[in-house]
Amino acid sequence: MVVLTFVTGVVDSVGYLGLDRVFVGNMTGNIVILGMGLAGADELPVLGPAIALVAFTAAAFVAGLVLRTQPSGWTSRVSMCLAVGSAALVGCTIAIFVIDTSANTAGQLIIAAATAATMGTQAAVARKVGVKDMTTVVVTSTLTSLASESWMSGGGSALWNRRIGAILAILIGAVVGAIILRHSHLGVTMALAAALTVAVTVIGHVRTDRR
Repeated sequence: MVVLTFVTGVVDSVGYLGLDRVFVGNMTGNIVILGMGLAGADELPVLGPAIALVAFTAAAFVAGLVLRTQPSGWTSRVSMCLAVGSAALVGCTIAIFVIDTSANTAGQLIIAAATAATMGTQAAVARKVGVKDMTTVVVTSTLTSLASESWMSGGGSALWNRRIGAILAILIGAVVGAIILRHSHLGVTMALAAALTVAVTVIGHVRTDRR
């Protein structure tokens, strides 16, 4: 879950810096951008955030249906959902290398939608796996828990470390994504996200099979 949280930071850097200021994982940010865009502020986009919101929500809904009857924890259906998301990220990586996203608005929107759908699936998976304070797509609630529970009551070291880990993971993911975007191709950043998601899927599935 920490690695998937890192992936969210990476793909959000892709979305915001490379796909016309669209958050593909952080839907709170998208809603705020959409609201300001509707007001005509700073020429912010409207279509991209709206499409990302719809794609994220639809994918989370479908993943929720798939996982609804499953027990909490990692199951074969969790692996299946993450495998679909991995395939989508691989497809986005190939698309970015094939088309010129800087001059292709339709291509940007399709890639943003596919990535947001992957993040919606990932968020549903995180809820089913049920690691406390590891939603993988946002850390607002995690930061609140850290400040109001861990710091105030001297909470258990496992929760403390997990909360700090989630916050740092999404921060470092955004930093790494932005650095790669500055010095390399947009597709390289997406390829990193795809590779990490594939690795998490394979490792999680293998460990589940062994148990």
